[in-house]
Amino acid sequence: MSELIVIGYPDSQTAEGARNTLYQLSKEYLVEIKDAVVAEANDSGEIKLHQMVSMWSIGASGGAFWGLLAGILFFNPLIGVAAGAGAGALAGALTDYGINDNFMKDVAGVLQPGQAALFVLADRAASDKVIDKLSMHGGRIIRTNLDTSKEQELRAAFERARGIPSTTQTDDAGLTKETP
Repeated sequence: MSELIVIGYPDSQTAEGARNTLYQLSKEYLVEIKDAVVAEANDSGEIKLHQMVSMWSIGASGGAFWGLLAGILFFNPLIGVAAGAGAGALAGALTDYGINDNFMKDVAGVLQPGQAALFVLADRAASDKVIDKLSMHGGRIIRTNLDTSKEQELRAAFERARGIPSTTQTDDAGLTKETP
């Protein structure tokens, strides 16, 4: 099952640094990234998504190849490349890969201007080594799809990294609550 973790940061540079750390961890086979998006709130509060993969460029390059192939068959490769690239770019732009863009904008709506969030969709994202490396960038956990105990461990690791003693406890019903 894929794990979704959303981490809030004071600025987009810190969020990008955390995403780069995540890429390094994937090269060490500690995590398998399915999607990693940085959402940034600009000065007017609008949310800008910095995607891991640009689907329109992938669509344009694939469309150009198939358009060239079709153009060669019909003796007009330049028109085929242009038409294929245009159609591929349009198809790529309409494709939503990974985490749903509307979901990310809704969740990132809590960000103040200048703040950013890193959305991570991955396998084994909540392993101890991954958490230790990501928590070095600071940040705070905004949302996860982890079970309660794993989420509590994740929040505690990020709070320790920020120098904040853990303030959450789990009651008998398994609900997380704040302690004074």
